[in-house]
Amino acid sequence: MIPDFEQIWATLPFPAFVLDAQNQLSHANSAAEQMVKSSAKQLRMRSVASLFGGNSLIAATVAQARANSGSLVQYNVDVGLNDVDPITCNLHVAPLGADTDTLLLLIQPTGVAQKMSRSLTHMAAGRSVVAMSAMLAHELRNPLAGISGAAQLLAMNANEGDLELTELIETETRRIGKLIDRVEHFGDDRPISVSAVNIHDVLDRTVRAAKAGFANHIAFSVEYDPSLPDAAGDSDQLLQVFQNIIKNAAEANTGTHGKIKVRTSFNSGVKFAISGHQAQNVPLQIEISDNGTGIPESMIAEVFDPFVTSKSNGSGLGLPLVSKIIAAHGGLVECDSTPERTTFTIRLPIWRPQTDT
Repeated sequence: MIPDFEQIWATLPFPAFVLDAQNQLSHANSAAEQMVKSSAKQLRMRSVASLFGGNSLIAATVAQARANSGSLVQYNVDVGLNDVDPITCNLHVAPLGADTDTLLLLIQPTGVAQKMSRSLTHMAAGRSVVAMSAMLAHELRNPLAGISGAAQLLAMNANEGDLELTELIETETRRIGKLIDRVEHFGDDRPISVSAVNIHDVLDRTVRAAKAGFANHIAFSVEYDPSLPDAAGDSDQLLQVFQNIIKNAAEANTGTHGKIKVRTSFNSGVKFAISGHQAQNVPLQIEISDNGTGIPESMIAEVFDPFVTSKSNGSGLGLPLVSKIIAAHGGLVECDSTPERTTFTIRLPIWRPQTDT
């Protein structure tokens, strides 16, 4: 590589590979390393066919660009590696010079911006509901207490037939009371207490508790990046996030072949804007996947919106609370779902201790 362009090459936001005359990899930037989960040194001299498959559209695009001695672009190509779900990308292949057989392969995921925009929209929706939920909880408690008290007074002099009705009133007021508790908890907008959090410790606690209770019918697998640094956050709130997602995954698997996979990785290339000018880096990535029934396609775009649920007895506040907590941590949460493959991806900032200056 030309030394003056080393920094530009390293900071390209999309995976980029340089191919020699034999279509072997000679260089890969950091985004490419992250995509294929290998270092540039390990990738060197590997062929495009061995990495992406001899029958892949990527290999065919490279071959066509070389045969035509020119640039070629392919739109909306599904690119998949290992056990990771394919992602839709645009492929750009072009010669690096008129007098060279070297090609540049650039892979541009098309869904990243849409997912990021959707996550930020969910954050805004969650914030808009916080004030409403606090007001709603306060306004409902007093009349609900009055209804419950009146039912108890009626029960003191009621006959057997009327007792059934007063018991029904009591049962329903308790149910509404629990819902108000959840709404009130959702409206808690106090700032979190941030400290260094070992994500793997929190995930292990979550998985152990799930195995012993609501997910005892699920086969768990974990794949941790041992070099992952500490996250900046509140361990109890993050535990609540992971428990909520895993509980949903377990409930989506009612048979005997349910599987949940928990995976962590470091992705230094993900940032989003705060207040329009400050960039937040969220390199810690946690993926929780299950092979359950999935989320209906009509609901996936609103899955983090308050009161949206596919459960007959659900409140629709679990995932909005997840989004709210992660937003309070300065992170992002996304969801992708197809039948037998649902993945929640959480991205968090790393812990940076304050230093006295």
